[in-house]
Amino acid sequence: QVQLVESGGGLVQTGGSLRLSCALSGRTFSSYGIGWFRQAPGKEREFVAHINWGNSNTYHADSVKGRFTISRDNAKKMVYLQMNSLKPEDTAVYSCAARSSGIPVRSISYDYWGQGTQVTVSS
Repeated sequence: QVQLVESGGGLVQTGGSLRLSCALSGRTFSSYGIGWFRQAPGKEREFVAHINWGNSNTYHADSVKGRFTISRDNAKKMVYLQMNSLKPEDTAVYSCAARSSGIPVRSISYDYWGQGTQVTVSS
């Protein structure tokens, strides 16, 4: 089992920044990757970013590329999502998730999920 807990969400104005944190605990696999997803009310869950736990290789969705940056601290077992230049359409519940295999952009690939943290961007 892997537990993930998100924090750092909040209310910001358009153009503002937030840094989300994902704290991991429990069993850790060297092959695991960590993804960030978001889901707005009435919308499908959307892939945001992914990082390889071991080597820090990253991939960001086109919708956030250049604005969001995923990173990790292996020693602290933390994954971060730095969100800059926020837009109202970024408003969603953001969740981190862990996978050991599968396609990173597909939510079905992930084995464990956090509870999510709300990000609201006002216009």
